[in-house]
Amino acid sequence: MNFPIVDSHCHLDFDVLQEDISGVIARAENAGVHLMVTICTQVNKFPSIVKIADEYANVYCSVGTHPNHAGAEPIVPAQELIDLAGHPKVVAIGEAGLDFHYDRAPRDMQEEVFRNHIEAARQTNLPLVIHSRDAETDTIKIMEDEMGKGAFKPLLHCFSSKAILAEKGLEMGAYVSFSGILTFNSAVQIRQVADMVPLDRLLVETDAPFLAPVPHRGKPNQPAFTVHTLATLAEVKGISVKEMAQITSDNFFKLFDKTPRPEIFGSPA
Repeated sequence: MNFPIVDSHCHLDFDVLQEDISGVIARAENAGVHLMVTICTQVNKFPSIVKIADEYANVYCSVGTHPNHAGAEPIVPAQELIDLAGHPKVVAIGEAGLDFHYDRAPRDMQEEVFRNHIEAARQTNLPLVIHSRDAETDTIKIMEDEMGKGAFKPLLHCFSSKAILAEKGLEMGAYVSFSGILTFNSAVQIRQVADMVPLDRLLVETDAPFLAPVPHRGKPNQPAFTVHTLATLAEVKGISVKEMAQITSDNFFKLFDKTPRPEIFGSPA
């Protein structure tokens, strides 16, 4: 594509991508994906994640603990997250949140970790990448409670929840990011949510190596495949793919405002 795209959420440290990391980055660039954020899921693995970001100019990263790993490492205090976020390549906190689908960590621990991450996001003014699965009611409750203590910048990543989470999130100023799920034939309700989200709150991502979009379902996902989700999102919103690339890129740099805007992305529309 002759216009630049951002993959706002991938996991370049996972083995299936790491074993061919140079090829993954090259294929992304060839597809027009000129910036990627590799997301931290365990703070004890942060050094390997920030190393990737340091090695590639167009890769940035986050710091955080995925709710499924909330019981796998000592609960990280907000101040430690804040300190680690001082690295110039760290542009977000998370991913953190609630996952009641797998329940791989006690729910009270998930909540404590989530609130610590919110505090870190509040103090750093970095966006908070929120993972929520089968936990809409509790996610909304915690977000509303914490927003009452002081504003933070939420991003509902890889949206696959009920519409109420998007609606309440938008009321709190959240952005909503869509992954390859949007392209699945079965994802009618997710496309309905995407249609409802205002253009100035939309982002795209892969969540690679998971959730490869059509026509790559069943294969390991990679940042190059962001283009397929972008195309579907453009179709849902009734605009051109080029317009959607401009909109989602502009939204990314507005939300992830610690990230320098490369010249290839031009000026905001």
